[in-house]
Amino acid sequence: MGMERDALPLDRRLRQEILFARERVYRFGKPTPLERLVMPGPGPEIWVKREDLSAIKAYKWRGACNRMAVLTPEEAARGVVTASAGNHAQGVALAAKQLGIEARIYMPRSTPRVKQEAVKHHGGDRVEIRLAGDSYDDAVMSARQDERESGAVYVHAYDDLQVMAGQGTLADEVVLSGHGPFDAAYLQIGGGGMAAGVSCWLKTYWPEIDLVGVEGEGQASMKAALAAGEPVTLDQLDIFCDGTAVRKAGQLPFEICGETLSRVETVSNAEVSHAIRVLWEGLRAVSEPSGAMGLAAVLKNREALVGKRVLVVLCGANIDFLQLGLIAQSQGASANEGRTLRIRIPERPGTMLELLDGCFEGLNIADFQYGKHHASEAWPVFTVTSEDGAKLVALPERLKAGGYEWEDLGGAVDVQFRAIPLREDLLHSPLFLRLDFYERAGALHDFLDKIIRGRASFCYFNYRQSGERVGRALIGLDFDSDEARADFIATLAPRGEGYRLCQPLDAAAQGRILGA
Repeated sequence: MGMERDALPLDRRLRQEILFARERVYRFGKPTPLERLVMPGPGPEIWVKREDLSAIKAYKWRGACNRMAVLTPEEAARGVVTASAGNHAQGVALAAKQLGIEARIYMPRSTPRVKQEAVKHHGGDRVEIRLAGDSYDDAVMSARQDERESGAVYVHAYDDLQVMAGQGTLADEVVLSGHGPFDAAYLQIGGGGMAAGVSCWLKTYWPEIDLVGVEGEGQASMKAALAAGEPVTLDQLDIFCDGTAVRKAGQLPFEICGETLSRVETVSNAEVSHAIRVLWEGLRAVSEPSGAMGLAAVLKNREALVGKRVLVVLCGANIDFLQLGLIAQSQGASANEGRTLRIRIPERPGTMLELLDGCFEGLNIADFQYGKHHASEAWPVFTVTSEDGAKLVALPERLKAGGYEWEDLGGAVDVQFRAIPLREDLLHSPLFLRLDFYERAGALHDFLDKIIRGRASFCYFNYRQSGERVGRALIGLDFDSDEARADFIATLAPRGEGYRLCQPLDAAAQGRILGA
C-alpha cells in the first residue's frame, strides 16, 4: 500500500497524508479558533486562523508532531535531530516529550531567549539545545553533521511530506469551520511547508480560491524559486521576520506552491509592523513579525479586496519582548500615515515656532530631532503623521509656499539611530530641559509658545512619541547671556498648563551632552 501511495503524484500524496494526519496531530494539541477581524471603513471580510493560541504559540507543532508520530520503533530508538530558529524546535520538543524520544535541536546563537526557554519547557529532559552559528543555515549544517555521525533521524522544518501534511490540518479546520468558502487566502512563506499544505487542502475544497504567497522583501526565496524554475539560494537575507527567514525554499513545497499559488507578493518590514498593530487593536493578539505577513499583504491590497472574504494565518506569537518594543516605536506601526522630512529654516529665535505655526497645523509630530551645527541655518528633522492622508500630500506645497527647502528622509539611517549633531562652539549660554507634557493636540506647541517664544533659541530637540499619555522630550535652549539664562530658570515653573514636568538638567548631565 505504501509503494502504491509513493507512485501517486505529489499533490495527491499530500492530500492523502493530510487525511492521515487528522488522526495523529490531535494527540498532541487541540484545534485553534478562526476569528473575524473587524476593521473600520470599506474592505474585505477578514478571518484570522489563530495558530498563536496553540500549545507552542505557533502552527509548527502540527508538522513536527505528525512527522515524529510515524517514526518506526527503530527510528525512534535512534533519536531525532533538527535545526530551527524557534517554532519548529518547540514542535519537535513537544512531540519528543510525549513520545519519549530523545531530540537534539540546533538553533542559531541569535535565537531569542523566549524561544529557547519555550523549547526547554515543552521538551523537558528529552531535549538538548545546541547553539550553532549565527544563522539558520549554520544550524542546519551542524544538525546535518550530527545526523551523519550519530544516525539520528533528521526532522526537516518544511521540506518533508509528513511535515507539510501536518501543517495542512490547520486548513482542514478552516474548511470544517463553516465560515467558508473564502475568495482568497494570503499565506506567508519561509521554506514553504505551511503554504504548500494549506494551499493544497484549500484548493481541493474551494477550487476557485485565489491563493497568494507572501514573503518579506528581503527574504523572498519562493518568489526567486518560481522565477528560476527551481529553488535557488538568496545571497542576502533580511531577518526582521525571523520565522520566515529562509535562504532557499524547500523542493517539495516549491513543487506544490508552483501549482496552487496564483502569485507571490512581498511586504516591507514597515507594512508587517503596521499589521502587528492592527492585530493587536482588532483581536488583542500579539503576533511575531512572520505571523503578521499575510495580513500585511491583505492591508496592502485592501481596496482591491473590498467585499471579498479573505483568510490569513496568524502563524505564531513567539516574539522577543525587546523586539516588540522596537516594533511599537517604529513608524511602520503607526496607526496613521506618516512621512519624515528635513527642513531648512534660518538660525534665529522664533523660526522653529513659525514653521510649526505655518506648515504643521493639523499634523501630529511623532518625532522631532534637531541639533545646532551651523551658525546661520538649521535643519530640524520631523516625522509627522495624520489620519487624513491628504494633509500629508499637501505638506510639500505648504512648505514651498512658506519658502522652506526640504528633503524626504524616509528610511534614513542617521534618523533611525537618532544621530543628532550638536556643535558646542556655536552656543552662548545653553540650558537643557527635561520636558514631560500631556500627549494631546497642541500641548507641545502651547508650551513652546508660552514659555520659550522670544526668550531663547532652540539648539537641541529630541522627542519621539511613545504612545503614552505623557510625551517626554529633551530640549536644548541657547540664551544670549548667562543673565538671561539665569532669569529664565528663576521664572520657570516646574509644572503648568499642558505640561507635567519641566526641569533643567544638572551640570553633569548637560556636560555629557556637550561632551565636556
